[in-house]
Amino acid sequence: MSIVTKTGDKGQTSLWSGERVDKDDIRVEAYGALDELTSHLGEVKHYVSKANKNVLEDVQRDIIRVMGELACKGKKSNDPIGADEIQALTTLIHKMEKDIKFLGFVIPGKTINSARIDICRTVCRRAERRIITLSKQEEVSDFILQYVNRLSDLLFIIEEHSY
Repeated sequence: MSIVTKTGDKGQTSLWSGERVDKDDIRVEAYGALDELTSHLGEVKHYVSKANKNVLEDVQRDIIRVMGELACKGKKSNDPIGADEIQALTTLIHKMEKDIKFLGFVIPGKTINSARIDICRTVCRRAERRIITLSKQEEVSDFILQYVNRLSDLLFIIEEHSY
């Protein structure tokens, strides 16, 4: 079987749930932004501590699950994101916050490492906006919205820890 199917040559793609949609469909935009985020995270893992690398690998696995949920129209995922994943991020954020003094807005790029992480945070925020737009048209799990919002907070904290 080849990756070349030619079924997307006219600007459509298949969702995991089987429907054909335009490649610029808001659903595709939402999980596409998350796909971009997980690719950036793949690079960032090479520039953070081992502990943060492990956190980011867990996050990448979660993002893949979220993308799977978003790629299914009207179908429930076999492995949805839930309260446990949101609580894990929240707990980690609270733990890491104890080491940081917030003095207001942060100008990105203090170090190359923090700049790369900040790109991840902003891509995450874009994904969140796309998911919110989708949620205005179709049902999206509240857990997905909470997870992606919490994830951008975590990326901010990891960025602050990267100095």
